[in-house]
Amino acid sequence: MSTIIDTFIAPPCHDRIEILYQDNHLMLINKPAGLLSLSGKNPQNLDSVHHRLVQIFPGCTLVHRLDFGTSGLMVIARNKAINAALCQQFSQRTVTKVYSALLCGHLDDDEGVIEASIARDPALFPLMSICSINGKPARSRYRVVERFYQAPEDGTLLPLTRVQLTPETGRTHQLRIHCQRLGHPVLGCDLYGGRLLPGSERAPRLMLHASELHFVHPISEEVIKARNASPF
Repeated sequence: MSTIIDTFIAPPCHDRIEILYQDNHLMLINKPAGLLSLSGKNPQNLDSVHHRLVQIFPGCTLVHRLDFGTSGLMVIARNKAINAALCQQFSQRTVTKVYSALLCGHLDDDEGVIEASIARDPALFPLMSICSINGKPARSRYRVVERFYQAPEDGTLLPLTRVQLTPETGRTHQLRIHCQRLGHPVLGCDLYGGRLLPGSERAPRLMLHASELHFVHPISEEVIKARNASPF
């Protein structure tokens, strides 16, 4: 079995975590792009959502994660019992997650479904791969919000499509690899295409934002429909 060696060192993130809602049981936060969800094994990757929040809210735990480059909504449990209850909702796929993204190029269809199994291959780390034999089933829905052109500094018109993405499963890098599979990678994605603008300009960030999170509050049993507008 191949050993996975993670050589990634996260650059400093100076953006703050925005707490959108909190009670005695859970919190809803807006994670900034460029911040790890959980601290890495490398001491240089100590800064993370969990590391910051546990200083203020001892005992808090992550229920789910967002990729380093992805911004947006996360629900944080304030204790182990709430974590278990929320994790059960995620595992049973009763939680709805909606993302906003900018994709390279103009999509032909206004909406559609991407079904492609995703596998982890230590030889390709940190990349995931599409593999119908060894991969786990993965399904995402997309809906076009608008098609437009952006003009970077060199004046070249860059076709982009703003989409709403809804993952029906929760595989690592699912939306990024599914958009690549669609032929329209997420703008700013360094792993699955879409990183560079025309010429040598680099996109300022991964244009992927967790904009909605729907779940049931474990204590009040209220249906929470959290929304956080995309910054791009």
